[in-house]
This record gives sequence, C-alpha cells and structure tokens, in this order.
Amino acid sequence: MKDERPTVYPYIPNSVPEVKARMLKDVGAASAEDFYESVPEKLRIKGRMNLPDPLLSECTLKRHVEGILARNKTAGEHLSFLGAGCWQHHVPAVCDEVNQRSEFLTAYAGEPYDDHGRFQTLFEYTSMMGELLNMDVVNVPTYDGFQATATALRMAARITGRCEVLVARTLSEGKLSKIRDYLKPDLKIRLIDYDRLSGHVSRNALQTAISSETAAVYFENPSYLGSIEVAGDEIARTAHDHGAISVVGVNPMSLGVLTPPADYGADIVCGDIQPLGMHMQFGGGQAGFIATRDEEKYVMEFPSRLFGITSTRVAGEYGFGDVAYERTSFALREKGKEWVGTAAALWGITAGVYLALMGPQGMVEIGEGIMSRSRYAMLEMSKINGIQTPFFHSPHFGEFVASFDDTGKTVADINRGLLERGIFGGKDLSGEFPELGESALYSVTEVHTKEDIDRLATALKEVCA
Repeated sequence: MKDERPTVYPYIPNSVPEVKARMLKDVGAASAEDFYESVPEKLRIKGRMNLPDPLLSECTLKRHVEGILARNKTAGEHLSFLGAGCWQHHVPAVCDEVNQRSEFLTAYAGEPYDDHGRFQTLFEYTSMMGELLNMDVVNVPTYDGFQATATALRMAARITGRCEVLVARTLSEGKLSKIRDYLKPDLKIRLIDYDRLSGHVSRNALQTAISSETAAVYFENPSYLGSIEVAGDEIARTAHDHGAISVVGVNPMSLGVLTPPADYGADIVCGDIQPLGMHMQFGGGQAGFIATRDEEKYVMEFPSRLFGITSTRVAGEYGFGDVAYERTSFALREKGKEWVGTAAALWGITAGVYLALMGPQGMVEIGEGIMSRSRYAMLEMSKINGIQTPFFHSPHFGEFVASFDDTGKTVADINRGLLERGIFGGKDLSGEFPELGESALYSVTEVHTKEDIDRLATALKEVCA
C-alpha cells in the first residue's frame, strides 16, 4: 500500500507540515499556490515534474553525489594541455592554508563585525597588483575576468560619453558573449579583424573602423590565441588620436617577462587573477581585476570597491577601508553607475599571498619558464607530419594554435585519441574560428615537464598516423 504521509526533507525545516501550516497562517495564505497567483495559468506546470524521488538519507545523498563526481576526469588524473582562460598552474600550499582560515574564508561582499585584517590583506593585494601592472589603482576583485572586461568598457563609455567600442576579434566566444550581454542595449560593439599571418590586430581594419563615436579600443596581450601583440603602442596611439580610451586585457602571469600595458599606452587594464594561486575548480576560481591611473575621471567610474590606507582618530595610527565609497551602488543604490554585488574577495586575498610569495624575481622566473616550455612544445609538435605549429608567426606566451588540417583528421578525432592515452588535448577552435580550419589551442605552463611534452608529442604521432 502506497505511503500517503507527507515528505519531510531533512535539509528543509519548512517542509514539516506543522511548520508549513503555521507559516501560511501567519502570512494569510491558504496554500503555497497563493504565492504564484500572479503567474498566468498557461505558464504553470500542472502535476508532478519528471524528477526522481528525493534522497532523504544523508548517507544516500552523499553516495549519490560522489558517484556523479567520480565520473569526472580531472587534470590531476590526466596530463592536461587545456587553457583558454582557466589554466593549470602550481598552487603553493601556503595559498590554500591562508584562504582557508576562518577569518578569510567568509570574506564575501559584506563586512564581518570584526575585520580580522581583511581590509589590509586586500589593500596589500591591490598594492602588489598595482606594482605588477605599473598602475596606481586596482579594484577589489569582481566575479571574473569576463565581468572585469565588460565593466572596463562601460567605464570607458561613461568617461568619453560615447556609445561604441571596438573589440579585437581574437576574443574567446565566452568572453565576447559576456561583453555583448553586459553592454546591451546601450553600447554598440564592432569587431576588429586580425592579421591571418601574425594573429595580431589588423591596423588597417582598426583605422577603417575607428571614429569620433568610438569610446574604447579593446585587445588582449597575450591574446586568447596566445600570440603577443607587438604593436600595442600603435594601437593605443590610434585610439588616443580619436579621443578613445585604450583598454587592454592581460594575463598577470605574463608580466614577469612582458611589458605591462600601461607602459605602451593602456588607460584601463583588466583580466583574471586565476593564475595567481587558484586551482581550476570546475568553473570556479575566477576573479577579475581592473586597473587605472590615479586620476579622478577614472577612479570615480569604478563601480566596484577600492581599498586604501588612511589615518584614524588616534595620532600616528593607520587603518584600511573604502576609497570614494559614495560612488558605489552600496551608497547610491539604484542610482549607482553599475550594480555592485558579490566581490570575489577571497581570491584577491589568495592572489596577494601568491604575489608576496613569488616576489618580482619569482614572477620573472615563472614567466621565463612558461615561455621556454611552450616554445619547446611548439617545436616538438611541428616535427610531426601534418601538424603546423605555431599557426601564427608571432611570439607567444603559454598558449599557441596548432593546425591539424594536413593530418586528414578532425580535432575531435585527435582529442579522442589523446584522451584514450590519458591526455587532454588542446581546446577545439573549429567552431569559434572556422577560418582556422581544424585547429586547437594548446596551453603549456610551469607544471609541464620536458617528459610531459615528449609524451604529448609521442601520443600525437600515434594518433595522427
């Protein structure tokens, strides 16, 4: 005989019938259906949804979730050459040790009643990021680099009073989607084509597209496709000649060996700090930064929080706190320039630990190591019949495009063969960049040894044969 007793969920106290009845009575509702009366009938789902029965035991639920997680194939179990915005770097143990401390682990958007040094740690993070970027002002981290880029472009539009941005077409599909989503319906986005030989921004295309309506010119260095833009100063100069702002996206890990964008004319620099001490976390571990000069027209357009150092009421004593708090939506609410919600403060603290541990010389050494390893990978892959790498004739940092057109195989076929050998191949670019044919984006970082790269080359020979 079917059990007609109501289900009580152990994780939802309000599912207890007596509690639910008391709540309904207190708000004057006859049933939970009353809460949805504003939803038209035709939009409501009638009857039971096609879902499995609930798991009412903690033990059973734990086993179920672990069974799902066990199906994942991780970069810890396989040799991985995937990057494309979330990279596998070494995470020093001290980063995890510090960010798991109780006074930091809950470092969310709001303040705890006792600060426990959170403001100071974030001030130290922004100070070190400023030194790395050669910029004066760095924000408390946004959700991710996608949001940081979109916000930087909106800042440029507010500063210039213009409604069009030019964006290099070598962006990832995901980032471009976020920019479009964030900028609509106010701002128009025009894509600037790239040179097919170098992968760099086409200067002719830029000169043709830029106008008095252009608020910002945005490109990445290194680009999503791994090539290093060697004419950043020329791009910035073109933007400035037309009254536009130069916005540059950068991988902070590259700045131990590459010139910071501020030194070749960038007005706003943005990116993701995931490489700085954060694990790849199945979609998590991302946090965005925005940096500018210490000029009022830029500072007052930051929608996100800025932390600084100031004197207190006690002579000779200093404290840390918000800078120009009145410009944020916390103070202005619906009149804010942009809505400021959750800040990825914990990852800012983590990146601060990483930068303090590495120091200037450490960032130089890790950058040099990444460039030498990726160069070795390009050379070894180029020896394999049918593989062309690097696809672009340009210096690269960490990532590069490999073409498999001459192998007669698709990237999907090759990646399937590599996976059978315990290797994650490069990201398939054939959908994002069809003009590149059967190509993939390979990522090499400091975690890859010579033996790892040789293993990849051997596997590719077998798969492409």
